[in-house]
Amino acid sequence: MTIYDSFPESPASAGAEKLDDLPVWRLDDLYPGLDSVEFAADLARTAQECRAFAETYRGKLAGLLAEGGAGLFEAIKVYEGIDDLITRIMSYAGLVYAENTLDPVRAKFYGDAQEKITAASTDLLFFQLELNRLDDAALTAAVAQEPLDHFRPWLEDLRREKPYQLEDRIEQLFHEKSVTGHAAWNRLFDETIAGLRFLVDGKDLTLEPALNLLQDRDPALREAAAKAIGATLKEKLGLFTLISNVLAKDKAISDQWRGFADVAESRHLSNRVEGDVVNAMVSAVRAAYPRLSHRYYKLKASWFGKGSLMYWDRNAPLPDAPQTSYSWTQARDAVLTAYAGFSPDMAGIAQRFFDGSWIDAPVRPGKAPGAFAHPTSPSVHPYVLLNYQGKPRDVMTLAHELGHGVHQVLAAPQGPLMAPTPLTLAETASVFGEMLTFRALLAEAKDPAERRVLLASKVEDMLNTVVRQIAFYSFERKLHEERRNGELTAEQICELWMSVQGESLGPAIEFGPGYETYWAYIPHFIHSPFYVYAYAFGDCLVNSLYGVYQRAEPGFVEKYFALLSAGGSKHYSELLAPFGLDARDPAFWAIGLSMIEGMIDELEQL
Repeated sequence: MTIYDSFPESPASAGAEKLDDLPVWRLDDLYPGLDSVEFAADLARTAQECRAFAETYRGKLAGLLAEGGAGLFEAIKVYEGIDDLITRIMSYAGLVYAENTLDPVRAKFYGDAQEKITAASTDLLFFQLELNRLDDAALTAAVAQEPLDHFRPWLEDLRREKPYQLEDRIEQLFHEKSVTGHAAWNRLFDETIAGLRFLVDGKDLTLEPALNLLQDRDPALREAAAKAIGATLKEKLGLFTLISNVLAKDKAISDQWRGFADVAESRHLSNRVEGDVVNAMVSAVRAAYPRLSHRYYKLKASWFGKGSLMYWDRNAPLPDAPQTSYSWTQARDAVLTAYAGFSPDMAGIAQRFFDGSWIDAPVRPGKAPGAFAHPTSPSVHPYVLLNYQGKPRDVMTLAHELGHGVHQVLAAPQGPLMAPTPLTLAETASVFGEMLTFRALLAEAKDPAERRVLLASKVEDMLNTVVRQIAFYSFERKLHEERRNGELTAEQICELWMSVQGESLGPAIEFGPGYETYWAYIPHFIHSPFYVYAYAFGDCLVNSLYGVYQRAEPGFVEKYFALLSAGGSKHYSELLAPFGLDARDPAFWAIGLSMIEGMIDELEQL
């Protein structure tokens, strides 16, 4: 699963005037090129292997189980190998497309690959459905013994899906229609966003540079950029409204057929997290709004000599902030040094991303906005996409994505079926990597003014990760719940968006015309409904983990590496237990939020 990290209104920051030559990834570790013989051969091989798998195993799993676990183990191994091949193909197609979503050649390449893989993998649909029809007692006995015990975590996760699975033919229809359904609308959104242009100060900018200007030192430029973003989004608001309505309805139809009662229940299931745990986290964060975001933005407004800030000044640099710019070499060294201070092995894994050309950093027309880490196939290695422009937040973004990358490398030995990490833990290594880098930079701060700038920047990042993402989750819930009553107009969606803004940001932030459209460009709402709460989950989790680390408890590094190496093979509660942490305890969330509050305390004292 690609980990998309495009934080709305907290983007990779405005560009430095001069940067080192920025790295461009080399995708030939996957395939030599779009027209390569290797890619065409693997595409053809996938269709053949899917057909052969179905011919060999369809209708025979109960018999294999009756003979013992060995035959079923071999079937899962073959299935896992095909899954690895499919992941490799679609990773390459997706990354090539992300390089330039406006290139019709790449768009066709991606679309054709998606169609062919969807058609081929239809022959695999029976497997998980048939596994879930096996006798529970017989399967439980089989997975308790070698060799099938290796796949016990995957089979247990699969069993959790059992109540929501449908008859085989309906599952096949859902699968085949995805190409012309939600996948097509996702692609339309991506290509529309990539094609938008924002007129700021006489220049036509793409989304990333326009968002980056919200952190420019010039208040007039920040205002101009904010209004340009609102104006351009408004021009396309009809299309974004249609996309949102269609995808929300599409999800509602799927939820109804599968029997999901709550709009976010399917996400909780895929995240392997209980709904009441998510609700406890959301309640804790919302209750903390006054102590966190409301309080901080009031403090920031006072630094600007104002009683309140316009929304375009929310992420503005502090009045006395130095104009710090990081070359690519400086950013790399800062992150690797911070990682090495925690663990030389962690820094060594991160170093491979630089040495192996696994990072694509420059801003380019048509390039996917934001940043992400893509694990690709466990048989290859991850790739990282950035839009690097030289500001301190860009260094934090690099630290964040490399954290994902390290996690993905460590989890890869679990294999294609168990390496993917549920979103409840997917943000752990990324946010922890940010925290390590921030703490390293803070330790080098020479005077109170420099320390205040670093602390303020970190608090803003944490508010964007916790408060803002919970507000986005609240917005999504409102949108999907209202969509059940009928199609929503653009005005209704804008009203839902604004209904969470004042509550989350507080009275020190003023909203003007145009901001009501900002929901329209956020990719998480389109690609992964209800993804956003994972950021808050990860941040609070890391704050608690970092507190354990600061207490210098013995064996922390080893336990941390064990957590990352587990991938998706263990439930989050099992992985947190060695650290003495329990996310089901309401006090757990208070620990994470108190770290943010403590930083605001220090800022007030400075």
